[in-house]
Amino acid sequence: MHTLALRITKHFRLKKFSSWDLIRENMLRDTEIGVLAKVFMDQGKLIPDDVMTRVTLHQLKNFSQESWLLCGFPRTLRQAEALDRVYQIHLVLNLNVPSEVIQQRLSARWIHPGSGRVYNLEFKPPKVVGVDDLTGEPFVQREDDRPETLAKHWVLPTKPVLEYYRKKGVLETFSGTETNEIWPCMHALLQTKVPQIDPKASVIP
Repeated sequence: MHTLALRITKHFRLKKFSSWDLIRENMLRDTEIGVLAKVFMDQGKLIPDDVMTRVTLHQLKNFSQESWLLCGFPRTLRQAEALDRVYQIHLVLNLNVPSEVIQQRLSARWIHPGSGRVYNLEFKPPKVVGVDDLTGEPFVQREDDRPETLAKHWVLPTKPVLEYYRKKGVLETFSGTETNEIWPCMHALLQTKVPQIDPKASVIP
């Protein structure tokens, strides 16, 4: 979803938010939420719904005049209901991709903590193994991308979340295994829903 999210924000007037990026920023700043999140992560546990909801809703308050794209949130029915109590959600994009494909790609993804630059060992490797291309600093694997964490995420009850948004009539599902396979269909749909940055721009990224 990360690659598709970048394409979406390149073509459409949306501000992108990643739930993990928000948690990471709070951890770097040593905020109350960051410290709390780290406690759960150090114990190998998923961050509770109320913590994820709190950090996400707090960030969204700063962008009340902008449209946004949430990545990685909501992941549970409780999170979806909490979000719905504050904001009206106009569109939910669901990727129907085999879980083994997603796990394989995410487990190969690493980031530079300072900038958020993303590398993938399979199709976008760094020039030097283990370090950021621009700074030479070591990069890390997100907690969300580690095999042990991914295994936990795949047992999360996502079906109720999808059903929740399906009943609201805002769920759109895209199937495929490659970004270039999914993107044209997603772009065509978003053209009918979201203002474009450049309406004359090609669908090709």
